[in-house]
Amino acid sequence: MDSTQRIVITGVGLTAPNGNNLSEYRSALLNGKSGVSDYEIRYFGKTFAGICDFEATRYQKRKDLRRGTRAGSICIYCANEAILDSGIDWATVDTSQVGVFVGITEHGNVETENEIYNIKQFDYDCSTWSHFHNPRTVANNPAGEVTLNLGITGPHYCVGAACAAGNAGIIQGVQQLRLGEVDFALAGGVSETIHTFGIFAAFASENALATHDDPTKASRPFDKKRNGIVISEGGCLFTLERLSDAKRRGAKIYGEIVGHAMNSDATDFVLPNPDRQAECMAKALKKANLEPEQIDLISTHATATPMGDSQEIYAIRKIFGNSKKTYINNTKSLIGHAMGAIGVLELAGNLPTFEDNVIHPTINCDDLDPECEIDNLVIGTPQTVDRVEYILNNSFGMVGINSTVIVKRYAE
Repeated sequence: MDSTQRIVITGVGLTAPNGNNLSEYRSALLNGKSGVSDYEIRYFGKTFAGICDFEATRYQKRKDLRRGTRAGSICIYCANEAILDSGIDWATVDTSQVGVFVGITEHGNVETENEIYNIKQFDYDCSTWSHFHNPRTVANNPAGEVTLNLGITGPHYCVGAACAAGNAGIIQGVQQLRLGEVDFALAGGVSETIHTFGIFAAFASENALATHDDPTKASRPFDKKRNGIVISEGGCLFTLERLSDAKRRGAKIYGEIVGHAMNSDATDFVLPNPDRQAECMAKALKKANLEPEQIDLISTHATATPMGDSQEIYAIRKIFGNSKKTYINNTKSLIGHAMGAIGVLELAGNLPTFEDNVIHPTINCDDLDPECEIDNLVIGTPQTVDRVEYILNNSFGMVGINSTVIVKRYAE
């Protein structure tokens, strides 16, 4: 493949419950520092959540924060941080050739709940409904707010792909660059989900919301006593470029995206289909022209639900067997489930492995479920390995949507 078709990651901007840049975030992951804390939301009450604490006014005026959305603010922070990290001279960029592609699980629920709550205080007088509601709730809002903030006149849109959305945002960026539709992409995912009580109530009614005495131990992927999801907010955007362009400007390259795939279960609204998950991984491997044993690290989707975790391990076993070379970890144990942002946050947290050869651990797995047992599952403490060449990143979502992205250590 020539260098105009090879797509690389040149910048990372993120906010997670345990870090507001890649360095902070990576340090927290390696040290097993959880970002989950106690949380209370109206109507539902006390629960746990992964809450971000970034400096929103670094890139926005207060009046813009009042007009916009939490998801948009997260996106703006991540976009500016990614551009800064990429080292590109933004003043020289043709912004008509920049695309913004943001994966979302949902958008608009937070704003709608807030408006209904407010209108109730005025005996449901519709004249009190905010005139900002429409632009706040359109599905393209988070990506659109980035274009307003940065003066980007190229294409922008959000990709609704449930919890596979972060990977889907990356895939859109890759495809648009290869097609020549854009020359520079901001791609990833975002979630403001903790600000809607409805998602907590819905997961609780499914018996899929985590409970524990200690919030930092509530997210327990693969553990025999795991009992559900910890909901988080967050965001991560990558700057993506063609290799030829990145080399021309001497950019730092975090990794090269060499394979990706998406497919559908077509079997159930909620229950995963491990055979389709396995097919998604196999398809991504085929696109990357790789054999399973060439993958050094699998970043799992596992959400700490009893069936979801064991089904994914089944799918991994089906493709990878018990590859002695392939290590496996999980990030949700440390930050909870950031929905549309989680796939790209998981990938970002593992990218530094290409440089330091250290795989961050899965925490809170004190008693490994035999159904989740697999060789080289990194639990408790970081694992130093000889070298990491390929990372496979899984993200799966409701209504049966699956995604896999494969990233390679960059080499000339």
